[in-house]
Amino acid sequence: MSENQPVVRNISDTARWAAYFRARETERSDALFRDPYAERLAGSQGTEIAQTITEGTSHAWAWVARTYLFDRFLAQEIRNGVEMVVNLAAGLDARPYRMALPNSLQWIEVDLPEILGYKEEILAGEKPACSLERIRLDLSDTAARRALFAELARRASRILIITEGLLIYFSAEEVAALARDLSVGVPFERWILDISSPGLLRMMQRTTGRQLSQVGAPFRFAPPEGPEFFAPHGWRPLEVEGLLPTAARFKRPPFLLRLIAILPESKGRQGRRPWSGVCLMARNS
Repeated sequence: MSENQPVVRNISDTARWAAYFRARETERSDALFRDPYAERLAGSQGTEIAQTITEGTSHAWAWVARTYLFDRFLAQEIRNGVEMVVNLAAGLDARPYRMALPNSLQWIEVDLPEILGYKEEILAGEKPACSLERIRLDLSDTAARRALFAELARRASRILIITEGLLIYFSAEEVAALARDLSVGVPFERWILDISSPGLLRMMQRTTGRQLSQVGAPFRFAPPEGPEFFAPHGWRPLEVEGLLPTAARFKRPPFLLRLIAILPESKGRQGRRPWSGVCLMARNS
């Protein structure tokens, strides 16, 4: 990066940041997952983002726990018969390549053209474990995403949605609209998402979020209702796992945070306490 060019240029660059943490976890002898593609996908820019942005490497345990929980819920739902996975804002996720998946599984990645083009270039010589399709689409285009959801609903009878690291950049109204759009399609049975508490959002806005706001990617979504935010919009929580207790089980956070992780946590309504978690949601019947 030049001296005058920001290390994070847009929201897509945060995918390189996430890949950096997957690469570092992969290097560990006790890794919770292995992503042999993460180092290439992160590139030098991913490393620079992590090492330059405020608190860029301070919470590696949270990124690792989030990936681990998404993997766990995903594997569980595939065992339960999911036929299609739709990864919205897929970024540089390499799960179709790194996970043991049935070759009959349909995997759809949706994201902006630039980030998907970069990913295709890096992974050009690799073979996914299942059927993989990439769709260039701006998810803020409501009409276009509704048309896509309607098309996908005709192609499979049991569909799982993934939104990893996406919703925090949306307003509450935008998240509610997306949830309603997804609840219309009967095949959209499950949804794996991550959310944060208002207390954590305020902390993040004062550090990393300040720099991301400058490139048009502010942190915004942190519902005080917690996972119950989605109930009026067609979805209910089946399982909720906090990132800190999950990471603490594997001794990833600093010792003081591991002590805090012993305290009871609410998996429902959230408030001042910093909290983030991964939720497996079911469409309301």
